[in-house]
Amino acid sequence: MCDAPLSAADIDAFGDVFVAHCAEVHADLPYPEEAIRNYGEGMARMTGSTERLPSIGSVEVHPVTEDRIDDWLDLFDHDVFAGYPQWSSCYCSEPHRFTGEEGSNTGTWREKRAYMIDALRDGRSFGYLAYVDGRVAGWVNASKRADYALFRRGDAEDADTIGVSCFAISPPYRGHGVARVLLDRVVADAGARGARWIEAYPFNEAHDAPNFRGDRRLYDDRGFTEVKVRTRDTVVRRPA
Repeated sequence: MCDAPLSAADIDAFGDVFVAHCAEVHADLPYPEEAIRNYGEGMARMTGSTERLPSIGSVEVHPVTEDRIDDWLDLFDHDVFAGYPQWSSCYCSEPHRFTGEEGSNTGTWREKRAYMIDALRDGRSFGYLAYVDGRVAGWVNASKRADYALFRRGDAEDADTIGVSCFAISPPYRGHGVARVLLDRVVADAGARGARWIEAYPFNEAHDAPNFRGDRRLYDDRGFTEVKVRTRDTVVRRPA
């Protein structure tokens, strides 16, 4: 927003400094204090690189079990939204919490972080981490449609349909096919997870922001077919 030098002893203190600075210098910002604090604390937390690597090693994929939650947290705490702090509070909670009603996915980044830790532990959220040379490079949320507030339809197929809702790839690893490897693992495991269908929800138009839903071509190349075109996105699916 500006080049004013701000500093503090820790994340909480920086949030206080950032909120106070915005109130004094940017009083016309049309955002609630909670959103401004999330942004400021996200700036302080996102310490990962924003530079894309020219090449990467092989990609390994693992489901996020209890022993990998710390790796998942490291990705979302520091890396994946480096250079894009306005999204840093999400922690991939939007598809699970957002109902379309105002306030349905509001909260501090700590609240959303705690929500997702519980969801991963009790199975309300499920996904995979991609690793390159032992470092976490990305994540895909591949929960059942029944566990999403955003995509759940309230029908019999919710429980046996996997919804590919979000990819989160760290900036150094973008453009190297990490999302493709993650999606291939979702497809390969779907039957063993008891799914009959796999769905995805790519946006209809390109965005300047990271395309967290995945490009439509990614799904077309893997046998997904169009189900319904909606205002913002298109539902595509394939058998598990």
